[in-house]
Amino acid sequence: MAKLRWPIGRRGREDAPEIKDSRAGPLIAFSHGQRARWTPRDYAHLAVEGFGKNAVAYRCVRMIAEAAASTPLTVFVDGVRSDDHPLARLLAKPNPEQSGAEWLEGLYGALQTAGNAYAEATGDADGDGAPDELWSLRPDRVKVVPGRAGWPDAYDYSAGGRSVRIGRQGDGWMPVMHLKLFHPTDDHYGFSPLEAAAFAIDVHNASGAWNKALLDNAARPSGALVYGAKDGERLTGEQFEALKAQVGESQAGAANAGRPMILEGGLDWKPMSWTPADMDFIAGKHAAAREIALAFGVAPQLLGIPGDATYANYREANAAFWRGTVVPLVRKTAGALTGWLGSRFAGVRIEPDLEAVPALQPERDALWARLGAASFLTDEERRRMAGVGE
Repeated sequence: MAKLRWPIGRRGREDAPEIKDSRAGPLIAFSHGQRARWTPRDYAHLAVEGFGKNAVAYRCVRMIAEAAASTPLTVFVDGVRSDDHPLARLLAKPNPEQSGAEWLEGLYGALQTAGNAYAEATGDADGDGAPDELWSLRPDRVKVVPGRAGWPDAYDYSAGGRSVRIGRQGDGWMPVMHLKLFHPTDDHYGFSPLEAAAFAIDVHNASGAWNKALLDNAARPSGALVYGAKDGERLTGEQFEALKAQVGESQAGAANAGRPMILEGGLDWKPMSWTPADMDFIAGKHAAAREIALAFGVAPQLLGIPGDATYANYREANAAFWRGTVVPLVRKTAGALTGWLGSRFAGVRIEPDLEAVPALQPERDALWARLGAASFLTDEERRRMAGVGE
Protein backbone atom coordinates (compact mmCIF):
# COMPACT_ATOMS: atom_id res chain seq x y z
CA MET A 1 0.00 0.00 0.00
CA ALA A 2 1.31 3.41 -0.89
CA LYS A 3 2.50 5.54 2.01
CA LEU A 4 0.51 8.70 2.63
CA ARG A 5 2.63 11.78 2.03
CA TRP A 6 1.33 15.28 2.39
CA PRO A 7 2.91 18.35 0.78
CA ILE A 8 5.03 20.38 3.19
CA GLY A 9 3.94 23.99 3.20
CA ARG A 10 4.07 26.75 5.73
CA ARG A 11 3.21 24.37 8.54
CA GLY A 12 6.38 22.36 7.92
CA ARG A 13 9.99 23.35 8.16
CA GLU A 14 10.81 26.81 6.88
CA ASP A 15 13.60 25.53 4.63
CA ALA A 16 11.59 22.68 3.14
CA PRO A 17 10.66 23.20 -0.54
CA GLU A 18 6.99 23.28 -1.39
CA ILE A 19 5.81 20.23 -3.30
CA LYS A 20 3.70 21.11 -6.34
CA ASP A 21 1.32 18.19 -6.15
CA SER A 22 -2.34 17.46 -5.59
CA ARG A 23 -3.29 17.28 -1.92
CA ALA A 24 -5.97 14.72 -2.81
CA GLY A 25 -3.56 12.40 -4.62
CA PRO A 26 -2.38 10.52 -1.51
CA LEU A 27 -5.96 9.69 -0.56
CA ILE A 28 -6.54 8.23 -4.01
CA ALA A 29 -3.32 6.23 -3.66
CA PHE A 30 -4.46 4.98 -0.25
CA SER A 31 -7.81 3.95 -1.68
CA HIS A 32 -6.45 1.99 -4.64
CA GLY A 33 -3.04 0.90 -3.37
CA GLN A 34 -1.30 0.53 -6.76
CA ARG A 35 -3.53 -2.39 -7.70
CA ALA A 36 -4.76 -2.78 -11.25
CA ARG A 37 -8.48 -2.05 -11.48
CA TRP A 38 -10.84 -3.48 -14.07
CA THR A 39 -13.63 -1.36 -15.44
CA PRO A 40 -16.34 -1.53 -12.73
CA ARG A 41 -19.14 -2.69 -14.96
CA ASP A 42 -20.05 -5.61 -17.20
CA TYR A 43 -18.80 -4.22 -20.49
CA ALA A 44 -19.64 -7.41 -22.39
CA HIS A 45 -23.24 -7.29 -21.19
CA LEU A 46 -23.57 -3.61 -22.12
CA ALA A 47 -22.09 -4.25 -25.56
CA VAL A 48 -24.28 -7.28 -26.28
CA GLU A 49 -27.60 -6.08 -24.84
CA GLY A 50 -27.17 -2.41 -25.67
CA PHE A 51 -25.20 -2.18 -28.89
CA GLY A 52 -25.75 -5.70 -30.25
CA LYS A 53 -29.47 -6.18 -29.59
CA ASN A 54 -30.94 -2.68 -29.51
CA ALA A 55 -31.39 -0.92 -32.82
CA VAL A 56 -31.78 2.55 -31.24
CA ALA A 57 -28.56 2.36 -29.20
CA TYR A 58 -26.73 0.79 -32.14
CA ARG A 59 -27.77 3.61 -34.43
CA CYS A 60 -26.87 6.27 -31.86
CA VAL A 61 -23.35 4.89 -31.44
CA ARG A 62 -22.89 4.60 -35.20
CA MET A 63 -24.19 8.11 -35.88
CA ILE A 64 -21.94 9.75 -33.29
CA ALA A 65 -18.83 7.73 -34.19
CA GLU A 66 -19.18 8.17 -37.94
CA ALA A 67 -20.07 11.88 -37.74
CA ALA A 68 -17.17 12.64 -35.39
CA ALA A 69 -14.71 10.58 -37.45
CA SER A 70 -15.77 12.43 -40.61
CA THR A 71 -14.63 15.73 -39.08
CA PRO A 72 -11.03 16.27 -40.25
CA LEU A 73 -8.33 16.97 -37.68
CA THR A 74 -5.80 19.59 -38.74
CA VAL A 75 -2.32 20.27 -37.37
CA PHE A 76 -1.09 23.77 -36.59
CA VAL A 77 2.59 24.52 -35.99
CA ASP A 78 3.18 27.78 -34.15
CA GLY A 79 -0.30 28.93 -35.21
CA VAL A 80 0.12 28.08 -38.90
CA ARG A 81 -1.71 25.17 -40.51
CA SER A 82 0.65 22.48 -41.79
CA ASP A 83 -0.92 19.66 -43.80
CA ASP A 84 2.46 18.07 -44.60
CA HIS A 85 3.65 17.90 -40.99
CA PRO A 86 4.70 14.41 -39.76
CA LEU A 87 1.89 14.48 -37.19
CA ALA A 88 -0.65 15.34 -39.89
CA ARG A 89 0.55 12.38 -41.94
CA LEU A 90 0.37 10.17 -38.83
CA LEU A 91 -3.24 11.18 -38.15
CA ALA A 92 -4.15 10.56 -41.80
CA LYS A 93 -2.59 7.07 -41.72
CA PRO A 94 -2.12 6.04 -38.06
CA ASN A 95 -1.16 2.43 -38.79
CA PRO A 96 -0.81 0.04 -41.75
CA GLU A 97 -4.26 -1.48 -41.17
CA GLN A 98 -6.45 1.61 -40.81
CA SER A 99 -7.06 5.02 -42.27
CA GLY A 100 -7.38 8.03 -40.02
CA ALA A 101 -11.19 7.99 -40.18
CA GLU A 102 -11.34 4.27 -39.34
CA TRP A 103 -9.02 4.70 -36.38
CA LEU A 104 -11.00 7.66 -35.04
CA GLU A 105 -14.29 5.86 -35.56
CA GLY A 106 -13.02 3.02 -33.37
CA LEU A 107 -12.01 5.48 -30.64
CA TYR A 108 -15.34 7.31 -30.73
CA GLY A 109 -17.32 4.06 -30.85
CA ALA A 110 -15.48 2.66 -27.82
CA LEU A 111 -16.03 5.91 -25.96
CA GLN A 112 -19.80 5.77 -26.56
CA THR A 113 -20.03 2.07 -25.75
CA ALA A 114 -17.71 1.75 -22.76
CA GLY A 115 -17.23 5.34 -21.65
CA ASN A 116 -13.49 4.77 -22.18
CA ALA A 117 -11.24 4.79 -25.24
CA TYR A 118 -7.54 3.91 -25.33
CA ALA A 119 -4.94 4.71 -27.98
CA GLU A 120 -1.38 3.38 -27.99
CA ALA A 121 1.59 5.01 -29.71
CA THR A 122 4.32 2.69 -30.94
CA GLY A 123 7.62 2.88 -32.81
CA ASP A 124 10.42 5.46 -33.02
CA ALA A 125 12.14 4.72 -36.31
CA ASP A 126 13.82 8.12 -36.57
CA GLY A 127 15.04 8.16 -32.99
CA ASP A 128 13.46 11.57 -32.31
CA GLY A 129 10.92 10.27 -29.80
CA ALA A 130 7.98 10.73 -32.17
CA PRO A 131 5.75 7.66 -32.61
CA ASP A 132 5.42 5.98 -35.98
CA GLU A 133 2.02 4.32 -35.46
CA LEU A 134 -1.16 4.79 -33.45
CA TRP A 135 -3.39 1.87 -32.43
CA SER A 136 -6.67 1.64 -30.55
CA LEU A 137 -7.04 -0.79 -27.63
CA ARG A 138 -10.27 -2.60 -26.78
CA PRO A 139 -11.63 -1.07 -23.55
CA ASP A 140 -12.60 -4.32 -21.84
CA ARG A 141 -9.03 -5.60 -22.19
CA VAL A 142 -7.42 -2.58 -20.53
CA LYS A 143 -7.13 -1.93 -16.83
CA VAL A 144 -5.63 1.08 -15.10
CA VAL A 145 -2.67 0.63 -12.76
CA PRO A 146 -2.60 3.59 -10.33
CA GLY A 147 0.80 4.91 -9.28
CA ARG A 148 2.02 6.02 -5.86
CA ALA A 149 0.24 9.35 -6.23
CA GLY A 150 -3.04 7.65 -7.12
CA TRP A 151 -3.08 8.68 -10.78
CA PRO A 152 -2.57 6.18 -13.64
CA ASP A 153 1.05 5.06 -13.83
CA ALA A 154 0.60 2.15 -16.27
CA TYR A 155 -1.99 0.20 -18.22
CA ASP A 156 -2.33 -3.58 -18.37
CA TYR A 157 -3.60 -5.02 -21.65
CA SER A 158 -4.81 -8.64 -21.56
CA ALA A 159 -5.78 -10.83 -24.52
CA GLY A 160 -5.57 -14.54 -25.26
CA GLY A 161 -4.55 -15.43 -21.72
CA ARG A 162 -1.53 -13.11 -21.82
CA SER A 163 -1.03 -9.68 -20.32
CA VAL A 164 1.42 -6.87 -21.03
CA ARG A 165 2.01 -3.77 -18.93
CA ILE A 166 2.50 -0.47 -20.75
CA GLY A 167 4.15 2.06 -18.44
CA ARG A 168 5.72 5.48 -18.62
CA GLN A 169 8.93 5.96 -20.53
CA GLY A 170 12.14 7.34 -19.06
CA ASP A 171 11.18 10.94 -19.79
CA GLY A 172 7.80 10.47 -18.11
CA TRP A 173 5.75 10.24 -21.29
CA MET A 174 2.87 7.76 -21.28
CA PRO A 175 2.51 5.90 -24.62
CA VAL A 176 -1.19 5.29 -23.90
CA MET A 177 -3.86 7.97 -24.15
CA HIS A 178 -6.96 7.33 -22.05
CA LEU A 179 -9.97 9.24 -23.32
CA LYS A 180 -13.00 8.98 -21.04
CA LEU A 181 -16.42 10.45 -20.37
CA PHE A 182 -17.13 12.11 -17.04
CA HIS A 183 -17.85 9.75 -14.16
CA PRO A 184 -18.97 11.33 -10.86
CA THR A 185 -17.94 8.42 -8.61
CA ASP A 186 -14.90 6.84 -10.25
CA ASP A 187 -11.33 8.18 -10.30
CA HIS A 188 -10.04 6.20 -13.26
CA TYR A 189 -12.87 5.16 -15.59
CA GLY A 190 -15.52 6.97 -17.58
CA PHE A 191 -19.30 6.51 -17.55
CA SER A 192 -20.93 4.92 -20.59
CA PRO A 193 -24.13 6.31 -22.14
CA LEU A 194 -25.23 2.70 -22.48
CA GLU A 195 -25.16 2.34 -18.70
CA ALA A 196 -27.15 5.54 -18.22
CA ALA A 197 -29.78 4.20 -20.65
CA ALA A 198 -29.68 0.63 -19.30
CA PHE A 199 -33.25 0.60 -17.96
CA ALA A 200 -34.66 2.13 -21.14
CA ILE A 201 -32.71 -0.40 -23.20
CA ASP A 202 -34.14 -3.25 -21.11
CA VAL A 203 -37.66 -1.93 -21.62
CA HIS A 204 -37.12 -1.51 -25.37
CA ASN A 205 -35.58 -4.98 -25.71
CA ALA A 206 -38.34 -6.54 -23.62
CA SER A 207 -40.92 -4.91 -25.88
CA GLY A 208 -39.28 -6.47 -28.91
CA ALA A 209 -39.07 -9.86 -27.19
CA TRP A 210 -42.75 -9.62 -26.27
CA ASN A 211 -43.64 -8.86 -29.88
CA LYS A 212 -41.56 -11.82 -31.08
CA ALA A 213 -43.13 -14.19 -28.56
CA LEU A 214 -46.58 -12.96 -29.54
CA LEU A 215 -45.86 -13.70 -33.20
CA ASP A 216 -44.43 -17.12 -32.32
CA ASN A 217 -47.65 -17.82 -30.44
CA ALA A 218 -49.90 -17.11 -33.44
CA ALA A 219 -50.07 -13.39 -32.57
CA ARG A 220 -52.42 -14.10 -29.70
CA PRO A 221 -52.06 -13.29 -26.00
CA SER A 222 -51.84 -16.14 -23.54
CA GLY A 223 -55.01 -17.54 -22.06
CA ALA A 224 -56.65 -20.68 -20.67
CA LEU A 225 -59.07 -23.32 -21.90
CA VAL A 226 -61.76 -23.63 -19.23
CA TYR A 227 -63.66 -26.89 -18.98
CA GLY A 228 -67.20 -26.00 -18.01
CA ALA A 229 -68.81 -29.44 -17.68
CA LYS A 230 -71.65 -29.92 -15.19
CA ASP A 231 -71.80 -31.99 -12.02
CA GLY A 232 -68.11 -31.41 -11.21
CA GLU A 233 -66.94 -33.70 -13.98
CA ARG A 234 -63.22 -33.28 -14.80
CA LEU A 235 -61.03 -34.25 -17.74
CA THR A 236 -59.16 -37.49 -17.40
CA GLY A 237 -55.39 -37.52 -17.67
CA GLU A 238 -55.55 -38.95 -21.17
CA GLN A 239 -58.05 -36.31 -22.28
CA PHE A 240 -55.94 -33.52 -20.79
CA GLU A 241 -52.76 -34.66 -22.56
CA ALA A 242 -54.57 -35.13 -25.86
CA LEU A 243 -56.07 -31.65 -25.66
CA LYS A 244 -52.69 -30.14 -24.78
CA ALA A 245 -51.01 -31.83 -27.75
CA GLN A 246 -53.80 -30.79 -30.11
CA VAL A 247 -53.55 -27.12 -29.09
CA GLY A 248 -49.75 -27.19 -29.44
CA GLU A 249 -49.90 -28.68 -32.92
CA SER A 250 -52.80 -26.74 -34.41
CA GLN A 251 -52.68 -23.34 -32.67
CA ALA A 252 -49.13 -22.45 -31.58
CA GLY A 253 -46.56 -20.99 -33.95
CA ALA A 254 -46.52 -18.32 -36.62
CA ALA A 255 -47.57 -20.83 -39.28
CA ASN A 256 -50.87 -21.29 -37.48
CA ALA A 257 -51.64 -17.61 -37.15
CA GLY A 258 -55.30 -16.88 -37.86
CA ARG A 259 -56.47 -20.48 -37.64
CA PRO A 260 -59.82 -20.72 -35.81
CA MET A 261 -60.00 -22.67 -32.55
CA ILE A 262 -62.78 -25.25 -32.45
CA LEU A 263 -64.03 -25.83 -28.90
CA GLU A 264 -66.44 -28.54 -27.84
CA GLY A 265 -67.43 -30.45 -24.82
CA GLY A 266 -67.86 -27.49 -22.49
CA LEU A 267 -64.50 -25.83 -23.32
CA ASP A 268 -64.23 -22.07 -23.28
CA TRP A 269 -61.26 -19.72 -24.03
CA LYS A 270 -60.41 -17.14 -21.35
CA PRO A 271 -57.65 -14.58 -22.13
CA MET A 272 -55.34 -14.15 -19.15
CA SER A 273 -52.97 -11.33 -20.15
CA TRP A 274 -53.39 -7.66 -20.91
CA THR A 275 -53.76 -6.63 -24.50
CA PRO A 276 -51.21 -4.31 -26.13
CA ALA A 277 -53.80 -1.53 -25.88
CA ASP A 278 -54.17 -2.12 -22.13
CA MET A 279 -50.41 -1.94 -21.69
CA ASP A 280 -50.09 1.16 -23.95
CA PHE A 281 -47.44 -0.95 -25.63
CA ILE A 282 -46.43 1.23 -28.57
CA ALA A 283 -46.29 4.44 -26.54
CA GLY A 284 -44.12 2.76 -23.90
CA LYS A 285 -41.70 1.46 -26.51
CA HIS A 286 -41.36 4.88 -28.14
CA ALA A 287 -40.81 6.49 -24.73
CA ALA A 288 -37.97 4.04 -24.04
CA ALA A 289 -36.47 4.78 -27.46
CA ARG A 290 -36.57 8.54 -26.80
CA GLU A 291 -34.84 8.00 -23.46
CA ILE A 292 -32.05 6.02 -25.13
CA ALA A 293 -31.60 8.77 -27.72
CA LEU A 294 -31.52 11.36 -24.92
CA ALA A 295 -28.67 9.55 -23.16
CA PHE A 296 -26.58 9.73 -26.33
CA GLY A 297 -27.54 13.28 -27.27
CA VAL A 298 -29.28 12.34 -30.53
CA ALA A 299 -32.55 13.99 -31.52
CA PRO A 300 -35.38 11.41 -31.84
CA GLN A 301 -36.31 12.89 -35.24
CA LEU A 302 -32.97 11.73 -36.62
CA LEU A 303 -33.81 8.16 -35.62
CA GLY A 304 -37.37 8.14 -36.94
CA ILE A 305 -38.89 7.96 -33.44
CA PRO A 306 -42.34 9.59 -33.31
CA GLY A 307 -43.26 11.81 -30.39
CA ASP A 308 -42.90 15.37 -29.24
CA ALA A 309 -41.60 17.62 -32.01
CA THR A 310 -38.65 19.19 -30.22
CA TYR A 311 -37.31 20.69 -33.44
CA ALA A 312 -39.19 22.29 -36.29
CA ASN A 313 -37.60 20.14 -38.98
CA TYR A 314 -34.96 17.55 -39.71
CA ARG A 315 -32.32 20.12 -40.69
CA GLU A 316 -32.65 21.93 -37.37
CA ALA A 317 -32.43 18.65 -35.44
CA ASN A 318 -29.33 17.65 -37.41
CA ALA A 319 -27.66 21.00 -36.73
CA ALA A 320 -28.41 20.64 -33.01
CA PHE A 321 -26.94 17.13 -33.08
CA TRP A 322 -23.69 18.46 -34.53
CA ARG A 323 -23.54 21.50 -32.24
CA GLY A 324 -24.43 19.76 -29.00
CA THR A 325 -22.97 16.26 -29.45
CA VAL A 326 -20.46 15.87 -32.26
CA VAL A 327 -18.51 19.15 -32.12
CA PRO A 328 -17.84 19.04 -28.33
CA LEU A 329 -16.69 15.41 -28.67
CA VAL A 330 -14.33 16.19 -31.55
CA ARG A 331 -12.90 19.23 -29.77
CA LYS A 332 -12.36 17.19 -26.61
CA THR A 333 -10.53 14.52 -28.61
CA ALA A 334 -8.39 17.08 -30.45
CA GLY A 335 -7.40 18.64 -27.14
CA ALA A 336 -6.53 15.25 -25.67
CA LEU A 337 -4.42 14.35 -28.71
CA THR A 338 -2.62 17.70 -28.48
CA GLY A 339 -1.83 17.16 -24.82
CA TRP A 340 -0.71 13.59 -25.48
CA LEU A 341 1.36 14.04 -28.63
CA GLY A 342 2.41 17.64 -28.09
CA SER A 343 5.59 16.66 -26.26
CA ARG A 344 6.56 14.31 -29.11
CA PHE A 345 6.03 16.94 -31.84
CA ALA A 346 7.24 20.35 -30.67
CA GLY A 347 4.98 23.36 -31.10
CA VAL A 348 1.98 21.53 -32.56
CA ARG A 349 -1.71 21.93 -31.90
CA ILE A 350 -4.48 19.70 -33.22
CA GLU A 351 -7.85 21.27 -34.03
CA PRO A 352 -10.99 20.06 -35.84
CA ASP A 353 -11.61 21.56 -39.27
CA LEU A 354 -15.24 22.59 -38.80
CA GLU A 355 -15.19 24.46 -42.11
CA ALA A 356 -15.20 21.06 -43.84
CA VAL A 357 -18.42 19.90 -42.14
CA PRO A 358 -21.40 20.35 -44.54
CA ALA A 359 -23.95 20.27 -41.70
CA LEU A 360 -22.39 23.37 -40.13
CA GLN A 361 -22.01 25.32 -43.36
CA PRO A 362 -25.25 27.35 -43.02
CA GLU A 363 -24.08 28.58 -39.62
CA ARG A 364 -20.65 29.46 -41.00
CA ASP A 365 -22.23 31.36 -43.89
CA ALA A 366 -24.39 33.34 -41.46
CA LEU A 367 -21.32 34.13 -39.33
CA TRP A 368 -19.35 35.36 -42.33
CA ALA A 369 -22.30 37.50 -43.41
CA ARG A 370 -22.49 39.15 -40.00
CA LEU A 371 -18.73 39.73 -39.91
CA GLY A 372 -18.73 41.11 -43.43
CA ALA A 373 -21.47 43.58 -42.52
CA ALA A 374 -19.49 44.82 -39.50
CA SER A 375 -17.57 47.62 -41.18
CA PHE A 376 -15.90 48.68 -37.94
CA LEU A 377 -13.86 45.42 -37.85
CA THR A 378 -10.54 44.93 -39.58
CA ASP A 379 -9.85 41.91 -41.77
CA GLU A 380 -7.58 40.50 -39.07
CA GLU A 381 -10.32 40.84 -36.44
CA ARG A 382 -12.85 39.18 -38.77
CA ARG A 383 -10.54 36.23 -39.35
CA ARG A 384 -9.84 35.86 -35.65
CA MET A 385 -13.54 35.98 -34.73
CA ALA A 386 -14.30 33.42 -37.45
CA GLY A 387 -11.65 31.08 -36.06
CA VAL A 388 -9.48 31.21 -39.18
CA GLY A 389 -5.71 31.02 -38.67
CA GLU A 390 -3.11 33.40 -40.07
